[in-house]
Amino acid sequence: MLRVGSGEPLVLFHGVMGSERHWLEVAPLLAGEYDVIALTALGHRGGPAPRERPVTFTAVVDQAERQLDDLSLERAHMAGNSMGGWMALELARRGRALSVCALSPAGMWLAGGRGHGRATRRLREALALGRLTRPLLPELLRSRVLRRFGLRSVSVDGGRQSRERTLELTDDMLGCVAAEAILATTEHFSALDPLPCPVTIAWSERDQIFPEREAGVIARERLPGARYRVLGNLGHVPMLDDAALVARVIGESAAAARL
Repeated sequence: MLRVGSGEPLVLFHGVMGSERHWLEVAPLLAGEYDVIALTALGHRGGPAPRERPVTFTAVVDQAERQLDDLSLERAHMAGNSMGGWMALELARRGRALSVCALSPAGMWLAGGRGHGRATRRLREALALGRLTRPLLPELLRSRVLRRFGLRSVSVDGGRQSRERTLELTDDMLGCVAAEAILATTEHFSALDPLPCPVTIAWSERDQIFPEREAGVIARERLPGARYRVLGNLGHVPMLDDAALVARVIGESAAAARL
């Protein structure tokens, strides 16, 4: 768990095959106003180990709620990316959120898991490539071009990440024991109307995993009361492209709960 700052609690949730480390650059930017807590999800590297297999998305949310209980957090501001955005929205449905900022949230596909095959193919390809090349990566990732290639699905310019940071992201991906089960989920996000708290949906303009023109349309339909915005020139994991902008969007979302 990553925890910095003081003030009202703000809990951050990462995407599938990620970890709390996805928020390393964002968390300090919010620490002046909030008690920022970044959690690692069930079955992910450094997070709680699953007791049952296969790991379901519902089980991931249940575990996150237990983590909130362990932290004595009845309600908190929440933000999440991809799977983490979906988690935050489901926790809001359960009455645990003061506000939600969902960044390109997962789950915006049809019942039965139909409609997210392209996204899971891209992520499985990245996982397979990581497994194949991991022994060579410490040397290969000295190249900015290869770092950009390796992170092309989630970042507009992954070459800006350091070799060490890219290795860390790769090891998070490879260390996720829940990856295959989560990628194969048949669960989906169902409509939430009226909203239980202020909700901001922020979609990355250049998201290659869940393109805004497709998944974003579904999000607008299922969350008709949410504030919606598009983040220009950012990839699926926007924290990698512009941590300062992501922090501002999250801060604005949390501030809306005070109005």
